[in-house]
Amino acid sequence: MVKNLVDEIKKLKKEKNAIILAHYYQPPEIQDIADVIGDSYYLSEVARDRKEKVIVICGVRFMAESAKILSPEKIVLMPAPDSGCAMADMACEKEIIKLKEKYKDAYTVCYINTTAKVKSHCDVAVTSSSALSILENVENKQIIFLPDKNLGGYIAEHLPDKKFIFWDGYCKYHNDIKVEDIINLKNEHKDAKVLVHPECTKEVRELGDYIGSTSQIIEFATQSDTNDFIIATEEGILHELSKKNPQKRFFIPGGSICCKDMKKTNLENLYDTLLNMKNEVTLDNEISKSALRCLENMHSLAK
Repeated sequence: MVKNLVDEIKKLKKEKNAIILAHYYQPPEIQDIADVIGDSYYLSEVARDRKEKVIVICGVRFMAESAKILSPEKIVLMPAPDSGCAMADMACEKEIIKLKEKYKDAYTVCYINTTAKVKSHCDVAVTSSSALSILENVENKQIIFLPDKNLGGYIAEHLPDKKFIFWDGYCKYHNDIKVEDIINLKNEHKDAKVLVHPECTKEVRELGDYIGSTSQIIEFATQSDTNDFIIATEEGILHELSKKNPQKRFFIPGGSICCKDMKKTNLENLYDTLLNMKNEVTLDNEISKSALRCLENMHSLAK
């Protein structure tokens, strides 16, 4: 049945002139059927640059919105339309406007994990892989950073000449990773390197041998001579890590870090979405136009 479903999805993809994009946190079967897998930044580039007219986003809502903003002429579909991001929902439009009024000289920076409406009020979006290079290219000394205070804190540590005003937001899955769980694993696997996502707390980041985005963590582990790794990020990354490094071992602090929203996509709703061209992502034109500048700046300043 699964094989038949996979075959039908591949057939529909050709018929509909569609490309399937999946984040590293998606279920293994979705990663396997995707044309491209990657982190948020890379997927936004692919959605913008590929020739296919239909973009199927296997991820959460803000990723699908970003694809639509960058490619308004394309049809963007989302198999699990109720897949949200709790951190993105922490950013409130009214409070952003108040912050901008209070800090009139500040450059407003949002993590890509934000809604289109929030992006429409920001100067640039960043991802965990691009944030440092982007903000190094920003001349302003005062930065409003939202919504992830952990990622913001990590960036601020590398840019001491800038003053950051942080939003009190976070990814609950990364924020809940416990120091003691990493220490316990380290005691069991003394030669293991600790690879940490910058959405983690400062206390967890301080235990890291390497801090990076999902794609950067995969690259580091793949190029490393070490065989054991403690991975402080969402467990969906293990699928690609294991495919690239079948001889290496990977351990998740606490045994499991699972984003429920990232796991809502499955072969059945992917097939149904393509078959019936349903769950299309649409945005208000004015919001989309304002948010476009924010995303365009993300790509231009990252160079």
